[in-house]
Amino acid sequence: MSTPVHDDPLSRERAHLAASRSALRAMREDVESLDITDVTANWVNAAVLESQIEDRIKALADLSDTPLFFGRLDYLHAPGAEQAEGAGGERFYIGRRHVHDADGDPMVIDWRAPVSQPFYRASKKDPLDVGLRRRFGYTGGELTAYEDEHLSDPAEAAATSKLLQQEIERPRVGPMRDIVATIQPEQDEIVRAGLAGSVCVQGGPGTGKTAVGLHRVAYLLYAHRERLARTGTLVIGPNKSFLHYIEQVLPALGELTVRQATVDDLVAHVEVRGTDDAAAAVIKGDARMAEVLRRALYSHVTPPTEGVVVVRGSRRWRVAAYELEDIVRELLARDIRYGAAREALPQRIAHAVLVQMERAGEAPDDRVQNAVARNAAVKAAVKAVWPQVDPAKLVLRLLTDADFLAEHAEGVLGEDERKAILWVRPARSVRSARWSPADAVLIDEATDLIERTPSLGHVVLDEAQDLSPMQYRAVGRRCTTGSATVLGDLAQGTTPWATRSWEEALGHLGKDDAVIEELTAGFRVPTDVITYASRLLPYIAPGLTPVASIRENPGFFEVRAVDAGTADVLAACRELLSREGSVGLIAADARVPELADALTAAGIGYLGPGEETTRATRLTLVPASLAKGLEYDYVVLDEPRAVVDAEPDERTGLRRLYVCLTRAVSGLLVTHATDLPPQLTAA
Repeated sequence: MSTPVHDDPLSRERAHLAASRSALRAMREDVESLDITDVTANWVNAAVLESQIEDRIKALADLSDTPLFFGRLDYLHAPGAEQAEGAGGERFYIGRRHVHDADGDPMVIDWRAPVSQPFYRASKKDPLDVGLRRRFGYTGGELTAYEDEHLSDPAEAAATSKLLQQEIERPRVGPMRDIVATIQPEQDEIVRAGLAGSVCVQGGPGTGKTAVGLHRVAYLLYAHRERLARTGTLVIGPNKSFLHYIEQVLPALGELTVRQATVDDLVAHVEVRGTDDAAAAVIKGDARMAEVLRRALYSHVTPPTEGVVVVRGSRRWRVAAYELEDIVRELLARDIRYGAAREALPQRIAHAVLVQMERAGEAPDDRVQNAVARNAAVKAAVKAVWPQVDPAKLVLRLLTDADFLAEHAEGVLGEDERKAILWVRPARSVRSARWSPADAVLIDEATDLIERTPSLGHVVLDEAQDLSPMQYRAVGRRCTTGSATVLGDLAQGTTPWATRSWEEALGHLGKDDAVIEELTAGFRVPTDVITYASRLLPYIAPGLTPVASIRENPGFFEVRAVDAGTADVLAACRELLSREGSVGLIAADARVPELADALTAAGIGYLGPGEETTRATRLTLVPASLAKGLEYDYVVLDEPRAVVDAEPDERTGLRRLYVCLTRAVSGLLVTHATDLPPQLTAA
């Protein structure tokens, strides 16, 4: 005899899911049916409104394989005066977006709403007036299980959520998923931190720092949508592969307007076709270069040697050289940008002329002042005293003219440092120059000295530990009037200029007052894997707190000595492909072509970093230099010694190895034909 639906909790929840999907479909149809023919005054307004409607329709999409809600809260009592959202005896389903029925009553509450917060924060010690917290388990888009926590019952409240563990450990295929169903209390505090303040999150592998940063953007857009719609938001990642990996997280949460870019994208004023050696890149990335650029730029301001004579009609008006000098000195003292001061100079000269006109009994107005400012004699004086400067040409001269560099780097850079950054073969022009990534950052700095870089409302900077001081300055320029969320792990710094401390980095970013938070609970990396990788910490980041995995499942882990060549590595890949989930084959960059040929010859399909895995092709071949930020269910790490040796120094190599060792969510198989680095065997 079957159980009636009203007596079966799972059936009731499935019925609510079906009703919620129908309500969401109705909401979407309501938007699709809007007629704006006679609403707007002109075609421009119509186009804007049409775009907004299209975005709203996309935000209301019902993703078939994504749960519409993942939790439920049953409150105990009626809300007190201070409670704006909770309600006695009321039940709220928590999901990725708000859904209401035809009467406007909520069927699913957005996870970012205040009433949803206890889903993440309520505990045995502080139940937050929650009587029942229910989590749901899904297979695809179908609701298949639920799990209850009666927070007033100590035994239940203390138990570990099995569904939560399953969701964390669920095999993955495709891009990064959101963690909205599994956000932990310490993560939630960061996610919901206010817009006014900046936050820096130090987090080891698997602590969820990237997901926390993305969910923070989604929360801020919910809580401050009107303001951020005006000022804009930006997510900055280390490379295109990483951005492609994370690009579906925000759309899955209903947010479609967040721009994503790399630092190189931000400073793309010139075509980058060259590279620097490590020594030159470190110096060019040093914050001292900002002072060198400032000196070089303002060296173009020349004290006037003669006055300006303005002819208007039959009258001649003269501004003496000493008056011009006073005007120039005052503009320099104001410390405004070079370009703004240059634009102000003709108006200041014109004002001096108008003062003389008034003394002579005339009554000039603003139109006369503007006309004087455009006078040929005034323009000529401005050109001579405060000429236009092209930022790329300025940097080009610094890097190719030894005397010019020496003059403006005096007391800032040593002679050896100046020689290290001078080009051996000077370029003929800006277009023919083989600019390096570090050069592009210098041009961006010079551009900002001339004209202010527009500021955004909020910037998320991920994998920040690899940025140079000058790159931090470039990012900081984009949020001077806004706030920032900085994410990174000092132990994963793999550039010669890697961040030494977050305090120093935040100073370069212009966010000295940012709060530094540390995430040490590991959710993604298995216990055995993170324990093995943490053997490197004393050598790469002394004093940093090791990640403590909270995973009940220790995961699969093996270090396997193999024969030279590729046969045993391919066998390891086949072994892991027999399991469910994605597989990453990570190797030193120089080994990748050989492994690619071997995979092709063996008929094993594979993808490159950033390409989306599918059920048919679950193996990704990853150069060690691009592994940062990526995750796979299983990882084969080929030749750790080769990964270390590929870097310019041992510390950087060990940090690169630490990154590669911590990309696995469920299991790691290390293969080596040569000896392992001694730091891994000296446990």
